[in-house]
Amino acid sequence: MERNLAMEMVRVTEAAALAAGRMMGKGDRKGADQVAVDAMRRAFDSVDVRGTVVIGEGERDEAPMLYIGEQVGAGWRRAEGVHGDPAPRVDIAVDPLEGTNLCATGAPDSIAVIAVADDGQFLNAPDTYMKKIAVGPGCKGVIDLRKSPTWNLQAVAAAKRCNVEDLTVIILERDRHQELIAEVRATGARIRLIGDGDVAAAIATTNDKTGIDVLMGTGGAPEGVLAAAALRCVGGDMQGLLQYRNDDERHRAERMGIKDHDRVYQLEELAQGQVMFAATGVTDGSLLRGVHFFGGGATTHSVVMRSKSGTIRFIEAEHHFDRKPDYDWMTWVRPQKT
Repeated sequence: MERNLAMEMVRVTEAAALAAGRMMGKGDRKGADQVAVDAMRRAFDSVDVRGTVVIGEGERDEAPMLYIGEQVGAGWRRAEGVHGDPAPRVDIAVDPLEGTNLCATGAPDSIAVIAVADDGQFLNAPDTYMKKIAVGPGCKGVIDLRKSPTWNLQAVAAAKRCNVEDLTVIILERDRHQELIAEVRATGARIRLIGDGDVAAAIATTNDKTGIDVLMGTGGAPEGVLAAAALRCVGGDMQGLLQYRNDDERHRAERMGIKDHDRVYQLEELAQGQVMFAATGVTDGSLLRGVHFFGGGATTHSVVMRSKSGTIRFIEAEHHFDRKPDYDWMTWVRPQKT
Protein backbone atom coordinates (compact mmCIF):
# COMPACT_ATOMS: atom_id res chain seq x y z
CA MET A 1 0.00 0.00 0.00
CA GLU A 2 2.52 2.54 -1.25
CA ARG A 3 0.01 5.04 -2.63
CA ASN A 4 -1.16 7.67 -0.22
CA LEU A 5 -4.76 6.53 -0.44
CA ALA A 6 -5.78 8.81 2.40
CA MET A 7 -5.49 11.77 0.03
CA GLU A 8 -7.96 9.99 -2.27
CA MET A 9 -10.22 8.82 0.54
CA VAL A 10 -10.70 12.35 1.82
CA ARG A 11 -12.81 13.01 -1.28
CA VAL A 12 -15.07 10.23 -0.04
CA THR A 13 -15.41 11.66 3.47
CA GLU A 14 -16.00 15.11 1.98
CA ALA A 15 -18.88 13.74 -0.10
CA ALA A 16 -20.48 12.08 2.94
CA ALA A 17 -20.03 15.21 5.06
CA LEU A 18 -21.53 17.47 2.39
CA ALA A 19 -24.59 15.25 2.13
CA ALA A 20 -25.06 14.95 5.89
CA GLY A 21 -24.40 18.65 6.36
CA ARG A 22 -27.65 19.44 4.56
CA MET A 23 -29.47 17.52 7.29
CA MET A 24 -27.86 19.26 10.25
CA GLY A 25 -30.33 20.24 12.94
CA LYS A 26 -33.37 18.79 11.16
CA GLY A 27 -33.99 16.13 13.79
CA ASP A 28 -33.77 13.25 11.32
CA ARG A 29 -30.79 11.15 12.35
CA LYS A 30 -31.77 8.21 10.14
CA GLY A 31 -32.20 10.46 7.13
CA ALA A 32 -28.85 12.11 7.76
CA ASP A 33 -27.15 8.73 8.05
CA GLN A 34 -28.82 7.53 4.85
CA VAL A 35 -27.67 10.42 2.68
CA ALA A 36 -24.14 10.10 4.07
CA VAL A 37 -24.09 6.39 3.22
CA ASP A 38 -25.39 7.01 -0.30
CA ALA A 39 -22.83 9.75 -0.94
CA MET A 40 -19.95 7.70 0.43
CA ARG A 41 -20.86 4.63 -1.60
CA ARG A 42 -21.02 6.64 -4.83
CA ALA A 43 -17.81 8.51 -4.09
CA PHE A 44 -15.93 5.23 -3.71
CA ASP A 45 -16.48 4.75 -7.45
CA SER A 46 -13.77 7.36 -8.09
CA VAL A 47 -11.09 5.59 -6.02
CA ASP A 48 -8.94 3.01 -7.82
CA VAL A 49 -8.80 0.30 -5.13
CA ARG A 50 -10.30 -3.10 -4.53
CA GLY A 51 -11.64 -2.36 -1.08
CA THR A 52 -13.57 -4.64 1.24
CA VAL A 53 -15.58 -3.14 4.07
CA VAL A 54 -14.56 -4.87 7.31
CA ILE A 55 -16.00 -2.23 9.65
CA GLY A 56 -19.29 -0.84 8.43
CA GLU A 57 -22.93 -0.17 9.14
CA GLY A 58 -23.99 -3.79 9.48
CA GLU A 59 -22.81 -7.35 9.43
CA ARG A 60 -24.90 -8.55 6.50
CA ASP A 61 -25.98 -7.29 3.11
CA GLU A 62 -28.79 -5.10 4.35
CA ALA A 63 -28.79 -2.39 1.69
CA PRO A 64 -28.65 0.55 1.62
CA MET A 65 -26.07 0.60 4.45
CA LEU A 66 -22.37 -0.03 3.81
CA TYR A 67 -22.21 -3.56 5.12
CA ILE A 68 -19.36 -5.79 6.23
CA GLY A 69 -18.07 -7.69 3.22
CA GLU A 70 -19.21 -5.11 0.65
CA GLN A 71 -16.74 -4.46 -2.16
CA VAL A 72 -16.06 -0.79 -2.87
CA GLY A 73 -13.76 1.04 -5.25
CA ALA A 74 -13.30 1.27 -9.00
CA GLY A 75 -10.70 -1.50 -9.05
CA TRP A 76 -13.33 -4.23 -8.80
CA ARG A 77 -14.86 -3.17 -12.13
CA ARG A 78 -11.69 -3.40 -14.20
CA ALA A 79 -11.90 -5.76 -17.14
CA GLU A 80 -9.54 -8.74 -17.13
CA GLY A 81 -6.30 -8.13 -18.92
CA VAL A 82 -6.20 -4.36 -18.39
CA HIS A 83 -2.62 -3.16 -18.84
CA GLY A 84 -0.81 -2.01 -15.72
CA ASP A 85 -0.74 -2.99 -12.08
CA PRO A 86 -4.02 -4.12 -10.53
CA ALA A 87 -5.71 -1.87 -8.01
CA PRO A 88 -4.48 -2.67 -4.49
CA ARG A 89 -6.58 -4.83 -2.18
CA VAL A 90 -7.31 -2.98 1.05
CA ASP A 91 -9.49 -3.28 4.11
CA ILE A 92 -11.89 -0.39 4.64
CA ALA A 93 -13.34 0.77 7.95
CA VAL A 94 -16.10 3.35 7.57
CA ASP A 95 -18.56 5.39 9.52
CA PRO A 96 -20.32 7.62 6.98
CA LEU A 97 -21.81 9.69 9.80
CA GLU A 98 -20.30 9.26 13.23
CA GLY A 99 -22.59 11.07 15.60
CA THR A 100 -25.97 10.80 13.87
CA ASN A 101 -27.69 12.37 16.87
CA LEU A 102 -25.11 15.15 16.91
CA CYS A 103 -25.88 15.96 13.28
CA ALA A 104 -29.63 15.75 13.83
CA THR A 105 -29.45 18.25 16.69
CA GLY A 106 -26.63 20.43 15.34
CA ALA A 107 -24.36 19.46 18.25
CA PRO A 108 -20.55 19.54 17.89
CA ASP A 109 -18.20 16.83 16.62
CA SER A 110 -20.24 14.91 14.06
CA ILE A 111 -17.80 13.62 11.41
CA ALA A 112 -17.53 11.35 8.37
CA VAL A 113 -14.73 8.81 8.78
CA ILE A 114 -12.72 6.29 6.74
CA ALA A 115 -9.68 4.21 7.67
CA VAL A 116 -7.69 2.05 5.25
CA ALA A 117 -5.25 -0.80 5.94
CA ASP A 118 -3.61 -3.61 4.03
CA ASP A 119 -5.75 -6.70 3.52
CA GLY A 120 -6.49 -8.45 6.84
CA GLN A 121 -4.94 -5.84 9.13
CA PHE A 122 -8.02 -4.50 10.97
CA LEU A 123 -9.61 -6.39 13.84
CA ASN A 124 -12.91 -7.75 12.55
CA ALA A 125 -14.85 -6.16 15.37
CA PRO A 126 -18.47 -7.29 15.70
CA ASP A 127 -21.29 -4.83 16.22
CA THR A 128 -21.05 -4.89 19.99
CA TYR A 129 -19.60 -2.71 22.74
CA MET A 130 -15.96 -2.16 23.61
CA LYS A 131 -14.49 -0.84 26.84
CA LYS A 132 -11.80 1.66 25.84
CA ILE A 133 -9.07 3.91 27.04
CA ALA A 134 -7.24 6.24 24.65
CA VAL A 135 -4.49 8.83 25.03
CA GLY A 136 -2.28 10.98 22.85
CA PRO A 137 1.37 10.46 21.86
CA GLY A 138 2.81 11.82 25.11
CA CYS A 139 1.25 8.97 27.08
CA LYS A 140 1.96 6.00 24.82
CA GLY A 141 2.73 2.90 26.87
CA VAL A 142 1.54 4.18 30.24
CA ILE A 143 -2.13 3.06 30.18
CA ASP A 144 -3.54 -0.29 31.30
CA LEU A 145 -7.23 -1.06 30.81
CA ARG A 146 -7.09 -3.82 33.42
CA LYS A 147 -6.26 -1.30 36.11
CA SER A 148 -8.62 1.23 37.68
CA PRO A 149 -9.48 4.64 36.23
CA THR A 150 -7.72 6.18 39.23
CA TRP A 151 -4.50 4.27 38.48
CA ASN A 152 -4.63 5.27 34.81
CA LEU A 153 -5.23 8.94 35.55
CA GLN A 154 -2.29 8.98 37.93
CA ALA A 155 -0.12 7.34 35.25
CA VAL A 156 -1.24 9.85 32.60
CA ALA A 157 -0.63 12.78 34.94
CA ALA A 158 2.87 11.50 35.68
CA ALA A 159 3.60 11.17 31.95
CA LYS A 160 2.34 14.69 31.32
CA ARG A 161 4.16 16.04 34.39
CA CYS A 162 1.03 17.57 35.79
CA ASN A 163 -1.48 16.94 38.56
CA VAL A 164 -4.49 14.67 38.09
CA GLU A 165 -6.60 17.76 38.73
CA ASP A 166 -5.16 19.26 35.53
CA LEU A 167 -6.50 16.42 33.35
CA THR A 168 -9.73 16.39 31.36
CA VAL A 169 -11.40 13.05 30.66
CA ILE A 170 -13.97 12.67 27.89
CA ILE A 171 -16.75 10.16 28.54
CA LEU A 172 -19.99 9.24 26.78
CA GLU A 173 -22.94 10.33 28.92
CA ARG A 174 -24.61 6.98 29.54
CA ASP A 175 -26.19 5.31 32.57
CA ARG A 176 -23.59 2.55 32.35
CA HIS A 177 -20.88 5.10 33.12
CA GLN A 178 -22.23 6.35 36.44
CA GLU A 179 -19.59 4.51 38.50
CA LEU A 180 -16.82 5.57 36.12
CA ILE A 181 -17.88 9.21 36.29
CA ALA A 182 -18.05 9.10 40.08
CA GLU A 183 -14.54 7.62 40.34
CA VAL A 184 -13.03 10.11 37.91
CA ARG A 185 -14.61 12.99 39.80
CA ALA A 186 -13.25 11.58 43.06
CA THR A 187 -9.71 11.82 41.67
CA GLY A 188 -10.18 15.53 41.08
CA ALA A 189 -9.92 15.25 37.29
CA ARG A 190 -12.33 17.22 35.14
CA ILE A 191 -14.84 15.57 32.80
CA ARG A 192 -16.37 16.48 29.48
CA LEU A 193 -19.54 14.46 28.95
CA ILE A 194 -20.62 13.91 25.35
CA GLY A 195 -23.82 12.55 23.91
CA ASP A 196 -22.27 10.70 20.98
CA GLY A 197 -19.17 10.43 18.82
CA ASP A 198 -16.36 8.60 20.58
CA VAL A 199 -14.19 8.38 17.44
CA ALA A 200 -13.88 12.15 17.41
CA ALA A 201 -13.39 12.02 21.18
CA ALA A 202 -10.48 9.59 20.87
CA ILE A 203 -8.85 11.72 18.18
CA ALA A 204 -9.24 14.77 20.42
CA THR A 205 -6.78 13.25 22.90
CA THR A 206 -4.01 13.59 20.30
CA ASN A 207 -4.23 17.37 19.95
CA ASP A 208 -3.31 19.65 22.84
CA LYS A 209 -5.57 22.40 21.46
CA THR A 210 -8.70 20.37 22.27
CA GLY A 211 -7.97 20.27 26.00
CA ILE A 212 -8.81 16.54 26.14
CA ASP A 213 -6.28 14.23 27.79
CA VAL A 214 -7.98 10.83 28.07
CA LEU A 215 -10.94 8.94 26.62
CA MET A 216 -12.54 6.44 28.99
CA GLY A 217 -15.65 4.30 28.93
CA THR A 218 -17.59 1.86 26.80
CA GLY A 219 -18.70 2.60 23.26
CA GLY A 220 -19.09 0.80 19.96
CA ALA A 221 -16.48 -1.79 19.00
CA PRO A 222 -16.44 -0.77 15.30
CA GLU A 223 -15.81 2.82 16.38
CA GLY A 224 -12.96 1.51 18.51
CA VAL A 225 -11.18 0.16 15.44
CA LEU A 226 -11.65 3.45 13.59
CA ALA A 227 -10.25 5.36 16.55
CA ALA A 228 -7.32 2.96 16.77
CA ALA A 229 -6.46 3.64 13.12
CA ALA A 230 -6.23 7.37 13.80
CA LEU A 231 -4.18 6.87 16.95
CA ARG A 232 -1.77 4.57 15.08
CA CYS A 233 -1.14 7.36 12.60
CA VAL A 234 -0.26 9.97 15.22
CA GLY A 235 1.57 7.77 17.72
CA GLY A 236 -1.11 7.74 20.40
CA ASP A 237 -2.22 4.73 22.39
CA MET A 238 -5.42 2.80 23.00
CA GLN A 239 -6.63 -0.45 24.50
CA GLY A 240 -9.99 -2.17 24.07
CA LEU A 241 -11.96 -5.04 25.61
CA LEU A 242 -15.07 -6.39 23.88
CA GLN A 243 -18.23 -6.15 26.01
CA TYR A 244 -21.08 -8.36 24.79
CA ARG A 245 -24.68 -7.49 25.57
CA ASN A 246 -26.02 -10.98 24.91
CA ASP A 247 -25.10 -14.48 23.73
CA ASP A 248 -25.99 -13.64 20.14
CA GLU A 249 -23.28 -10.98 20.01
CA ARG A 250 -20.79 -13.40 21.55
CA HIS A 251 -21.60 -16.04 18.93
CA ARG A 252 -21.32 -13.52 16.10
CA ALA A 253 -17.90 -12.52 17.43
CA GLU A 254 -16.83 -16.16 17.37
CA ARG A 255 -17.96 -16.49 13.77
CA MET A 256 -15.84 -13.45 12.93
CA GLY A 257 -12.75 -15.10 14.42
CA ILE A 258 -12.77 -13.81 18.01
CA LYS A 259 -11.56 -16.65 20.24
CA ASP A 260 -10.43 -15.01 23.49
CA HIS A 261 -13.38 -13.03 24.88
CA ASP A 262 -11.36 -11.62 27.78
CA ARG A 263 -8.52 -10.30 25.68
CA VAL A 264 -7.46 -6.69 26.10
CA TYR A 265 -6.54 -5.61 22.58
CA GLN A 266 -3.54 -3.36 22.21
CA LEU A 267 -3.46 -0.56 19.66
CA GLU A 268 -1.36 -2.55 17.19
CA GLU A 269 -3.82 -5.46 17.39
CA LEU A 270 -6.81 -3.27 16.60
CA ALA A 271 -5.14 -1.70 13.55
CA GLN A 272 -2.02 -3.39 12.22
CA GLY A 273 0.45 -2.65 9.45
CA GLN A 274 0.30 0.50 7.38
CA VAL A 275 -2.81 2.51 8.22
CA MET A 276 -4.35 5.60 6.67
CA PHE A 277 -7.16 7.69 8.11
CA ALA A 278 -9.37 10.49 6.81
CA ALA A 279 -12.19 12.41 8.47
CA THR A 280 -14.28 15.42 7.47
CA GLY A 281 -16.27 17.53 9.88
CA VAL A 282 -20.05 17.61 9.52
CA THR A 283 -20.77 19.91 12.48
CA ASP A 284 -18.27 22.28 14.06
CA GLY A 285 -16.15 20.47 16.66
CA SER A 286 -13.08 20.60 18.83
CA LEU A 287 -10.77 19.40 16.03
CA LEU A 288 -12.63 19.98 12.75
CA ARG A 289 -15.01 22.63 11.50
CA GLY A 290 -18.26 21.44 10.02
CA VAL A 291 -19.73 21.95 6.55
CA HIS A 292 -20.54 25.59 5.86
CA PHE A 293 -22.77 26.25 2.85
CA PHE A 294 -22.82 29.30 0.61
CA GLY A 295 -24.70 30.04 -2.59
CA GLY A 296 -23.79 27.28 -5.03
CA GLY A 297 -21.26 25.52 -2.86
CA ALA A 298 -19.81 24.75 0.55
CA THR A 299 -16.58 24.57 2.51
CA THR A 300 -15.25 21.49 4.29
CA HIS A 301 -12.51 20.88 6.84
CA SER A 302 -10.76 17.50 6.95
CA VAL A 303 -7.83 15.73 8.57
CA VAL A 304 -5.74 13.13 6.74
CA MET A 305 -3.23 10.90 8.54
CA ARG A 306 -0.75 8.22 7.51
CA SER A 307 1.02 5.84 9.90
CA LYS A 308 3.98 5.17 7.57
CA SER A 309 5.14 8.78 7.57
CA GLY A 310 3.36 10.11 10.64
CA THR A 311 2.13 12.99 8.50
CA ILE A 312 -1.01 14.83 9.61
CA ARG A 313 -2.63 17.15 7.08
CA PHE A 314 -5.55 19.48 7.65
CA ILE A 315 -7.37 20.24 4.42
CA GLU A 316 -9.68 23.20 3.88
CA ALA A 317 -11.68 22.80 0.69
CA GLU A 318 -14.14 24.99 -1.18
CA HIS A 319 -16.62 23.08 -3.32
CA HIS A 320 -18.52 24.62 -6.24
CA PHE A 321 -21.30 22.24 -7.15
CA ASP A 322 -21.69 23.41 -10.74
CA ARG A 323 -18.03 22.55 -11.42
CA LYS A 324 -18.23 18.90 -10.40
CA PRO A 325 -18.78 17.17 -13.76
CA ASP A 326 -17.86 13.70 -12.55
CA TYR A 327 -20.54 13.39 -9.86
CA ASP A 328 -24.17 14.25 -9.36
CA TRP A 329 -23.33 16.43 -6.38
CA MET A 330 -26.73 17.95 -5.98
CA THR A 331 -28.22 14.49 -5.46
CA TRP A 332 -25.77 14.01 -2.60
CA VAL A 333 -26.26 17.32 -0.87
CA ARG A 334 -29.96 17.85 -1.48
CA PRO A 335 -32.00 14.79 -0.38
CA GLN A 336 -34.70 13.92 -2.90
CA LYS A 337 -38.33 14.07 -1.82
CA THR A 338 -40.18 10.76 -1.74
